[in-house]
Amino acid sequence: MLKEIISDFHKKPLRLTKERDYKIPIDIEKIVILTGARRSGKTSLLLNTIKKLTDTIHIENIIYINFEDERLSLASDELDIVLQSYLELYPDKELGSCYFFFDEIQEVDGWEKFVRRCDDSVSRHIYITGSNAKLLGSEIATALRGRTYRIEVFPLSFKEYLSFMNIELEYNSSSNRAKIINAFDRYLRFGGFPEIVKIDDDEIKRKVLQEYYDVMIFRDILERYNQTNIHAIKYFLKRLVESVKSTISISKIHNEMKTFGFKVGKNSLYEYLEFAEAVYFALVANKYDKSIKRQELSDKKSYIIDNGFLSAITIKYSDDYGKKLENLIAVELKRLGLSLQF
Repeated sequence: MLKEIISDFHKKPLRLTKERDYKIPIDIEKIVILTGARRSGKTSLLLNTIKKLTDTIHIENIIYINFEDERLSLASDELDIVLQSYLELYPDKELGSCYFFFDEIQEVDGWEKFVRRCDDSVSRHIYITGSNAKLLGSEIATALRGRTYRIEVFPLSFKEYLSFMNIELEYNSSSNRAKIINAFDRYLRFGGFPEIVKIDDDEIKRKVLQEYYDVMIFRDILERYNQTNIHAIKYFLKRLVESVKSTISISKIHNEMKTFGFKVGKNSLYEYLEFAEAVYFALVANKYDKSIKRQELSDKKSYIIDNGFLSAITIKYSDDYGKKLENLIAVELKRLGLSLQF
């Protein structure tokens, strides 16, 4: 099966998208890691990078595996089959000159040892993607011991959105300026997930965004964190969406949920907030204070990774352009690598 997957990738044309503003290095001897929300475009960035590589190396020197492929069900001690399968297909190839692209590799428990071994003794050209906490922050730093170059991928910026809509970034022309203003209104309402841009029907946009939301809840939070209190999690996440622009008080939300009959502890709500941030659903802003301790203890603000969720999950923001704009700006600041404070 792996030989078939590898061979098919080499024979089929690449599914490419428009270029984005991310620069994926192809000459760095680091494990390049793309993290970010589901459907934000990580796979497309990998494929576009592969296309650039094929200008200088043969496609057969590139191994691309998507570990979300339903045909694959590998344990960590079976990952070496990937290398064996490739060598059986191309016995004359040197693995050291190959580029490895492992998409959503966190689907295999214990992937870290395999990637470390590949980096040590197989190839210095490794690219991996992931959508959850297993590929974030201190965990990945520990797992791969400082070998990584990490890129956070967000849904489209407005500049990228205009490019995907084939609208020139030219504001002096009155006709083009009207197109930009109209595009911004739609971007403000439905966000910048690449797949959404191509959909014309607003109701279909909402349904697709609701599907993204459900996947984040059921796969990224419930399954990966072994959570069972689905009703409490869904209510809490909806409260985060409704609280954009306002401070959130975990104690207040906890009392509110107890009033409605939810059986959930306050500490669990703090965990839910961490889960939402880890899977790139929510962005958390601390209240500015010179004291780090007071910052951590104070109420926080939460923003949502894409404005489309504001329209798809609740009707509360149908005409609240102020909240939508603040959310948009918060995401843009995060995209620029800045910390969020208020």
